[in-house]
Amino acid sequence: MVNNHYIEIFEKLILLPHETEWLEFKVDNSSPEMIGEKISAISNGASIKNKPFGYLVFGVEDKTNKIVGTIFNPLLTKKGNEDLEHWLSQRLSPRIDFQINLFEYKQKKIVLFEIPANVNEPVKFKNIGYIRIGSITRKLNDFPEKERKIWNKNLNLNFEDNIAMKNVSSEAVLELLNFMAYYELTGQKMSFNQNSIIEKFIQEDYIEKENNTFNIKNLGAILFAKDLENFENLRRKVIRVIIYRGKGRLETLKEFQSKKGFATGFDELVNYINDQLPVNEEIGTSFRKEIRMYPKIAIRELVANALIHQDFSIRGTSVMVEIFSERVEITNPGKPLIDTLRFIDHNPISRNEKLAAFMRRINLCEERGTGIDKVITECELYQLPAPKFQGDEDFTKVFLYAPREFKEMDRIDRIRASYQHCCLKYVTNEAMTNQTLRERFKIDSQNYPMVSKIIKDAIEKGLIKEFDPENKAKRYTKYIPFWA
Repeated sequence: MVNNHYIEIFEKLILLPHETEWLEFKVDNSSPEMIGEKISAISNGASIKNKPFGYLVFGVEDKTNKIVGTIFNPLLTKKGNEDLEHWLSQRLSPRIDFQINLFEYKQKKIVLFEIPANVNEPVKFKNIGYIRIGSITRKLNDFPEKERKIWNKNLNLNFEDNIAMKNVSSEAVLELLNFMAYYELTGQKMSFNQNSIIEKFIQEDYIEKENNTFNIKNLGAILFAKDLENFENLRRKVIRVIIYRGKGRLETLKEFQSKKGFATGFDELVNYINDQLPVNEEIGTSFRKEIRMYPKIAIRELVANALIHQDFSIRGTSVMVEIFSERVEITNPGKPLIDTLRFIDHNPISRNEKLAAFMRRINLCEERGTGIDKVITECELYQLPAPKFQGDEDFTKVFLYAPREFKEMDRIDRIRASYQHCCLKYVTNEAMTNQTLRERFKIDSQNYPMVSKIIKDAIEKGLIKEFDPENKAKRYTKYIPFWA
């Protein structure tokens, strides 16, 4: 059967004026060593040029783009006792999923290698990386500036548009993805016509048509999968919730895995987490009421942030929520894209724009980056210690702490709380004062010198500054964040 998708790609490639870093034409030169080097070079070149794929095409003259056909058949070619495709795959690192396509075009035999751009490191052949410079293939380490570009690229480039499962029937699409949840979440009247549902998912960019079948994109699967474990490349992205006994990780009480797509399983996940949280008893005039130790709004916002800001290219790890007796830790793969000190005020930046856009569309996360503001506000209302935001090369972690009396907080806790309180006041067009910080800590007015000491420490740490340094009445001085 003729693959129209690759014929359309081929027709676009031969219209280009010349070869590029991500495209090379050949006729019959089919040396396995040469092909391995070309795959490495084209994958790396596609990455640098922000192309999802690069192409190695046999059957076209490289100088004239003349279609001459080829006698090369990679599916019948061997290297030693191995099939060529397997031999190449074993010698590429990482083992990218290149595709070999054979078809006839105007009665000429064509071979098209579709080569995905690397996503988190240069692709090497036999432990050597290659790159195309003009029409020449060179070793990548001879061009360190190009190698740096590859390492420094957004590691999640094209994740949402990449394919989670290929060649799926329309019936299987509707078996794998929760289309009913899509209509419910978006507030649309549900169609019971299979073709209409498939067309809607194509329009939303969740799937794409290829010949008489469909490819499910990562975006569609990560949002609407009935079970993420049905998708081989997404199995390790299942969200984990772990409950421990006490303050450490020595004894696990239970573990839960949320295997549904992020959109369809979000409310169930948040409700489960909330049900596992410790409770405090609030005694009213005539009844007792159980109050969760942590505000649900804070849990909801932080889990949503972890899901949409995670780095999907980091393999073998996923979003994790860990519940201890005196804290909750929420961790997502990926270095923070902004300084953790600017989480409160900075405009939102997401690695996964389409995922984030849909989560905002159905009100599962904030549209203008005010989610962290809500978290800080709720922690102050609940009289909790200030949350801690921690960033590393491979992860982002948020700590929520159980209630603590002021006297139980250490110096670092108090400074962090004063900085966050100052930021919160500033973004609401107010300013922090000794009085507002005393109210934050529930300290009576006669103890203003104690709060003045915290403010002084925060100033010395470079976190806050005086709004008007000329003001001499320190009790009424206004303070703003260092970045204001």
